Amino acid sequence: MAYGPVDVVIIGFPGNNFSGEIVPALQELIDNGTVRILDLLFVLKDAEGNIATIEAQDLDGSGSGFVDIEIAEPGALNDEDAEEVADDLPLNSSALLVAFENTWAARFVGAVMNANGVVIDNIRIPAAVVQEYVDSL
Repeated sequence: MAYGPVDVVIIGFPGNNFSGEIVPALQELIDNGTVRILDLLFVLKDAEGNIATIEAQDLDGSGSGFVDIEIAEPGALNDEDAEEVADDLPLNSSALLVAFENTWAARFVGAVMNANGVVIDNIRIPAAVVQEYVDSL
């Protein structure tokens, strides 16, 4: 069985303000088979620079709906990932790390492998850069 590529997206939240608006968008991607969520990790930095992490499996009802997302590989994101993000996190802010498999690409990956193809490079253009370019036209 071929797997799709895995991405880790880091979403920042100034002022440590999480909202549940991300959850329905993630759930839609899961439900239609576009992605499979491998793990979620919250990293929080308070005004004094103290760091805390919350793993998806430790969320309770106050998790802005994230508690309802099925996690395929709990613990895939770890303390090392949290430390790397925390180093660049401003005071009184937080980040959500989302590791997901691009299940939409699994069939394509399998076809490439069956054709003895090798991916030489993978380039991703961030959505903000695309939007900036489109707006400049």
